[in-house]
Amino acid sequence: MTQNQHESGGGERRLLRRRTVLTTIGAVPVAAAATLLGATRASAAPATINLSARRQTIKGYGAMTHAAWIGDLTAAQRETAFGTGEGRLGFSILRIPVGESQADFGRDLATAKRAAELGVTVFASPWNPPASMIETFVRGSQTNAKRLRYSSYAAYAQHLNDFTTYLRNNGVNLYAISVQNEPDYAHDWTWWTSSEIVRFLRENAGSIGTRVMAPESFQYVKSMSDPILNDPVALANVDIIGAHLYGTPYSNFPYPLFTQKGAGKELWMTEVYYPNSNANSGDAWPEALDVGEHIHRAMVDAEFQAYVWWYLRRSYGPMREDGQISKRGAMMAHFARFVRPGYDRIDATANPASNVYVSAYRGGDTVVIVAVNKNTSSVSQQFTLSGATASGSVSNWLTDGSRTVAPQSALTMTNGSLTVTLPARSIMTFVTSVTGTPPPTTPPPTTPPASPTPTPTTGGTGPRVTYTVNSWNSGLTASIGITNTGTSAINGWTLAFTLPSGQSITSGWNATYSPASGQVSARNVDYNATIAPGATIDIGFQASHTGNTAEPTAFTLNGIPCTVA
Repeated sequence: MTQNQHESGGGERRLLRRRTVLTTIGAVPVAAAATLLGATRASAAPATINLSARRQTIKGYGAMTHAAWIGDLTAAQRETAFGTGEGRLGFSILRIPVGESQADFGRDLATAKRAAELGVTVFASPWNPPASMIETFVRGSQTNAKRLRYSSYAAYAQHLNDFTTYLRNNGVNLYAISVQNEPDYAHDWTWWTSSEIVRFLRENAGSIGTRVMAPESFQYVKSMSDPILNDPVALANVDIIGAHLYGTPYSNFPYPLFTQKGAGKELWMTEVYYPNSNANSGDAWPEALDVGEHIHRAMVDAEFQAYVWWYLRRSYGPMREDGQISKRGAMMAHFARFVRPGYDRIDATANPASNVYVSAYRGGDTVVIVAVNKNTSSVSQQFTLSGATASGSVSNWLTDGSRTVAPQSALTMTNGSLTVTLPARSIMTFVTSVTGTPPPTTPPPTTPPASPTPTPTTGGTGPRVTYTVNSWNSGLTASIGITNTGTSAINGWTLAFTLPSGQSITSGWNATYSPASGQVSARNVDYNATIAPGATIDIGFQASHTGNTAEPTAFTLNGIPCTVA
């Protein structure tokens, strides 16, 4: 299906409706917003970066491809999208659609396969079940609304499994699969109520052989996800709470109920375009800075672990139709290229001056600071690393009206302090090393004891493990999910497995691995030692290989054999 054919149908109608949503909630026009910004040099308070105050673990940044609607990426565009060098977007997440029939399963395979080869996390969302599983009903003025027949719930779970298996057999291990794209905004696809999603999660999602995502509400409507969080059985069978942010005001970004009940689950923002989908708006400046602030708010206010744009290549998206990075894409690249999967967001002074937004991240000894200045004048900004006296070179990149993720001359940090000039209407990323400083820990009071005494798992079945490999020439990454299927918490854990011949761990995250090959033990770190009933924690590692990229065949947790999903 060609781009024009699609956009004269459901796709363009969807965009127009969303523009209406954005308008009715009071989006501020760029011209009007400019009058709110200071025209003189701003005075900024120091921004303190707390190296040891860990917040969420970042899964990555990315976008959607949908070959049936707008065509697939070219080979060169895939490298631009997922590469991390200069002139690349650095995306580490790819979202693809679930085909409605098995004949459609391969439409997005070429891009998904190349992404997987580059270590990118791939997940999928369905718009409709197979036609044979759908029934129509009257919903308000919509006389032909679609929903999944209850008698087809088990068959639908098998359909999702079939798609997962097809991709796995073709070199792509899906990280997760969604129950439904925007079940609460389904004029052109399939409606689900929150109670129907809970029922599916309770009765059918446990049979799905990869991580399960729900509900992907189009506007982060909490009444769609609250019932999942409030139902222990449904919550045990979901791994990721997914949400879209179309027209969602910043005041609705925090999610206290998820903070209270979502332990061990992931929180992803899985689709948005912002602030509009106007034709050729990808390079609109300074409007693109709104995207920079939006990502900042999604990371800091909402504490999402992933940020995923709508179409990857589009005139209003991160990649223009000619395959070049847009200004909106530059906003994403300032995060995606440097804040890599497995990094932790750490506490930072989020708003040290009016219209200045700062967030910070840490991966091992690497610290990344992203600063957005929406003022019409430059700002002198001091960054201070709390608990560190690091001195040395600071690499940095700049986007403003005339430059796009442009590398700048190295700066120098002295005794943990760095003062820079943020140009008017700009975004900058700073990367430095803090060798020898303590790793980040979960903020109190939730930090468990550093070395609890391991407790055995309880119940009739062992813990559940998911294991996803993305490999390339001589390397691979493995993402491991550990789910406590018992009725009591696991306090302290060791996951044991045999690494296939020729594989050797070079680095890891969220666990301590020993030895690097053969019979490996992965032991908890201080902030994830406790796994609540029904909760899932994620660990992983990077390894070299000599051609054998097979997965371990068996796992034990604290000596108890695990179920491998």
